[in-house]
Amino acid sequence: MQFFPRLPSPIRQYLLITGNYWSFTLTDGALRMLVLMHFHTLGYTPMEIAGLFLFYEFFGVITNLLGGWLGARLGLNRTMNAGLALQIIALVMLLLPLSLTVPWVMGAQALSGIAKDLNKMSAKSAIKLLLPAHAQGTLYRWVALLTGSKNALKGLGFFLGGILLALLEFRGAILLMATALAVIWLLSSMFLRQDLGKAKTKSHFRDIFSKSRAVNVLAAARLFLFASRDVWFVIALPIFLASQFGWDYWQVGAFLAIWVIGYGVVQALAPKITASISAAIPDGRTALFWATSLALIPALIAVALQSGISPLLATLMGLLVFAVVFAINSSIHSYLIVFYAREDGASMDVGFYYMANAMGRLLGTLLSGWVYQAAGMAACLLISSIFLFATALISLALPKQVAGSSPEINTVNAKFPK
Repeated sequence: MQFFPRLPSPIRQYLLITGNYWSFTLTDGALRMLVLMHFHTLGYTPMEIAGLFLFYEFFGVITNLLGGWLGARLGLNRTMNAGLALQIIALVMLLLPLSLTVPWVMGAQALSGIAKDLNKMSAKSAIKLLLPAHAQGTLYRWVALLTGSKNALKGLGFFLGGILLALLEFRGAILLMATALAVIWLLSSMFLRQDLGKAKTKSHFRDIFSKSRAVNVLAAARLFLFASRDVWFVIALPIFLASQFGWDYWQVGAFLAIWVIGYGVVQALAPKITASISAAIPDGRTALFWATSLALIPALIAVALQSGISPLLATLMGLLVFAVVFAINSSIHSYLIVFYAREDGASMDVGFYYMANAMGRLLGTLLSGWVYQAAGMAACLLISSIFLFATALISLALPKQVAGSSPEINTVNAKFPK
């Protein structure tokens, strides 16, 4: 505790932001697995389970839209710590006697959705403030590392949720997570910089909608990218593995953990992967190439499921390939939004972008339960492919260069003087 305050301020803040984000993500992944598998065991249908997460995704949309504005006005330290506090409250709600009723769980999930997006928006926005404007290569690597490590921990959270449900049952697992997160909240409240990310100029509420064409196009692409994942991942896949192949909690949690951890590792390595194929710094052409490559994968898995190939082998191997290419797409988007965002009040552009991300997750979650219940896993994968072709088409409109001399980017940034 005495060593930490002596570290240089940028390093100390980066460690705090990363540790805060990691801790939250671990509990968020575990909580999703706990709720999903617990209510599946109670006999809920896929569409009913999707309904449990409806408020989680819906309030994520609202939070990202307003959270960036709050971060610019109040400081990212406050929005980040508020996210941790709300997650603790959501966990405590699930310890109460009413916690097994659908409305109560939906309310707790609403708070958890607000908490998650406050925390994520704050962490991603804060990274931009720790590096000079010219260090775009370093920014790409830092964003990729933060995002990739976060997703690896979310995958570990899925596995942790399955293990805790088996060992401690539902309420014991929730109590353990709430206690651990309370300790992290205390440390973050003590050491996170008080003025982090607070805009120098007054931010107006009308500014929550981005005026940057590049941000708006990227947000639209992001919406369909994440809808393409969640349409099969959130509800359909866990129930498919449990009901079609008789997998136990820990087996479902383990596969989802492997998928997301692998996805996170590839995200962290994305700068090296993309540099070996195209420009070292991603631009609109990079995003278009990788979105088009990804669009074919779920369609091929769906065809394999209908062609007599082992359903388990086709699903597991196909989705592992999907994870690799999806991770590169996500990492490119994560870098581009941090680059496109204005410097003063970056959280507002980042918040708007993650609002679109949350809308994609909401759409994917709703369709995941409904389409799987009505038509099965192959139909979910075909819709995923359609969404990815939409992502590729939208990516055609992204700026083709990210260097500071680019006329397109300079035009975008001229609207927000530094």
